[in-house]
Amino acid sequence: MFDDSVQVRCRRCKGTFRERARRLQNGYSRQCPTCEVVLFFDDDSQDQIIRRAMKAARNIRAALRETELERPRAKRGVRGAGRRGAYEAAEG
Repeated sequence: MFDDSVQVRCRRCKGTFRERARRLQNGYSRQCPTCEVVLFFDDDSQDQIIRRAMKAARNIRAALRETELERPRAKRGVRGAGRRGAYEAAEG
């Protein structure tokens, strides 16, 4: 599995911190842990660093969706056979 967080750079103190990709969506805001300036995340931001973080978060969310779609298919085959076998054994 891979890391589901995005590295964000503060425009004021130039410090970096990590934020989960699922949280970074239009309208989300967060304080920098170092200087406590509030950063607003928006795809149309004038700040290139914010736009880059939003793009990385969008790519990570897409990859997470793909892995979530793959996982239930694999589990269904294993889980379904086990339940049917237990049900048939209880009946018979």
